Amino acid sequence: MESSDIQVLRETSTSADKENKTSDEPPTKKARTVGKEASADKLEERLCGILCCAVCLDLPTTCFQCANGHLMCAGCFNHLLADARIKDETATCPNCRCEINKYCIRNLAVEKAVSELPSECSFCSQQLPRSQLDYHQRELCQERLSSCRYERIGCTWQGPFHEVAQHEELCGYPKKTGQEIMGAVMQREAKAEEDRKRFTDLLSLLSYEKITFNDFQLKPFRTDDFITRLYYETTRFSAFNIQWVIRAKIIPEHRNLVHQSSRSLSYQLVAKTKLSSPISLHFLILTGPYGNGKVNSRVYSFEFTESAQEGPYNDMIVDPVECNRVLSSRIMNFRLVMFQVPK
Repeated sequence: MESSDIQVLRETSTSADKENKTSDEPPTKKARTVGKEASADKLEERLCGILCCAVCLDLPTTCFQCANGHLMCAGCFNHLLADARIKDETATCPNCRCEINKYCIRNLAVEKAVSELPSECSFCSQQLPRSQLDYHQRELCQERLSSCRYERIGCTWQGPFHEVAQHEELCGYPKKTGQEIMGAVMQREAKAEEDRKRFTDLLSLLSYEKITFNDFQLKPFRTDDFITRLYYETTRFSAFNIQWVIRAKIIPEHRNLVHQSSRSLSYQLVAKTKLSSPISLHFLILTGPYGNGKVNSRVYSFEFTESAQEGPYNDMIVDPVECNRVLSSRIMNFRLVMFQVPK
């Protein structure tokens, strides 16, 4: 048999085999045409595009998903819920417009996959898995930003970690006189004195005779204006034989609040009982037993009188991320501690 006849038989056999294959059989593997590194990089880029947040297009550390499986990072998810709460609308997925709420589940498989994808160190540009990046940048990276150990006496040098030892050998601050470093020492002492005063003031408040605390829930309400505005208020509670409520509002207050990336929450204490005599109070708000927000726990003071039964608005939550997380919940739990100033 000639070589041309053998070639015809081979082609006939190959075409017959293709016709007899079932649809679920895996396709024939192709020969590798690119190197391992190029293939891996291409795969990582494709995975980043698949696993990214549908809103900010960044890879999520904590990942939520809608009913149809579209992914959102925790920050964008809470921001969507907070915006819907402010507009008095139902929060929806930005991709498929199905309803989303606090009961949407997390996608742990995506979170674990993202933690294994490489990311670049911001100091040395080394590629590392995301799960190891934070520890590397904090403890291991030789290029991480570091300060001189004589910083407390005024040295302002900052540089890569591998240059710290060389700088400290040549640093002139250890050889300065006490008078030359007095400014830096006094500045540190002023900050320490401020912290000590805050601690001492709190201890003094705890020695007052009349102290009370109440756990409360801030529930959402809307004004009766033409353009309604969202505010929060507690039910009435009793303290020092007076009925009180707490109101909270979102800052800033204007019509385009949903387009603001920076927002905070402020509160005021309101006396609901008509006061026959002035009452002077110190008070602070803390995160409640079932609360989920980081509160600005600062002591405020106000004297309530017959003509001034509403205190000023004070900072409650100043971090925008924490504010969105709290606003995404329907009910907010806090604790109010009140100290009556003795006459």
